[in-house]
Amino acid sequence: MNALLSVAFVLCWSSGFIGAKLGAGTADAGTLLMWRFLPLALVLVAAAAVSRAAWRGLTLRDTARQVAVGALSQSGYLLSVYYAIQLGVSSGTTALIDGVQPLVAGALAGPLLRQYVSRRQWLGLWLGLAGVATVTVADAAAAGAEVAWWAYAVPFLGMLSLVAATFLEGRSRTPVAPRAALTIHCVTSAVLFSGLAVGTGGAAPPADSSFWLATAWLIVLPTFGGYGLYWLILRRSGITEVNTLMFLMAPVTAVWGALMFGEPFGAQTALGLAVGLAAVVVVRRAGPAPERRPAEEYPVVSRAGRR
Repeated sequence: MNALLSVAFVLCWSSGFIGAKLGAGTADAGTLLMWRFLPLALVLVAAAAVSRAAWRGLTLRDTARQVAVGALSQSGYLLSVYYAIQLGVSSGTTALIDGVQPLVAGALAGPLLRQYVSRRQWLGLWLGLAGVATVTVADAAAAGAEVAWWAYAVPFLGMLSLVAATFLEGRSRTPVAPRAALTIHCVTSAVLFSGLAVGTGGAAPPADSSFWLATAWLIVLPTFGGYGLYWLILRRSGITEVNTLMFLMAPVTAVWGALMFGEPFGAQTALGLAVGLAAVVVVRRAGPAPERRPAEEYPVVSRAGRR
């Protein structure tokens, strides 16, 4: 079951980069994101009014935390992805830059959540980074000077936003029902992106049918599939394993982008895909490191001997 969830998560999350590429030629990032989340938020709010079981016991503090998580994991992350692609960064390259996330999350999981990474898991994480770097070099070389160098920093900021949201959610002691969390996140994004679109004069959607095709794609696959499965796998398997799957987004998106948009895919990209797959296998077969106790829980050793 976990393997099927992982495969579905990788495909659905990767579809978000492809959907962003589909919509990039039809409207600005703010317009596309507004119309991705506004109808979705209305549907989820209507569903919440009918079924209230998921909302029982939800406090104001829990709601505020979920608003912050949604602003970081959806609004901040997606805006960076869409804007980078709008600037000319390919869907594969954007996914590649986001692939650094597992190392950042793995390094911070111990001190922040006491979910320590074992040596074998670290080996897999560094192996995954090598795969990401392999594909990144090939993709950047193909892009040449057509894309400004600073455009590649935009998805990096989005990656940090998603990492922050992951740890904010991980530190929560009160579990929130996935349906309620998804509703709060989408409503938050709808408000923020609508404000952005109205403020920039891009609230009116284009009449092009391809815009609505891209919007439908983004609502169904990455939002319900990718985003929902992200939090489900996070709760079942922990931060290290769910973020290790992020290594697969880059090569999968590269293959997908090559098939749909003719983006470059050569031997170096294929090598990166193989290394990324190996990294996932290493991390998922390795057990987590033993949880460390705070220093005050250990016996104190004096010069006269141990007590």
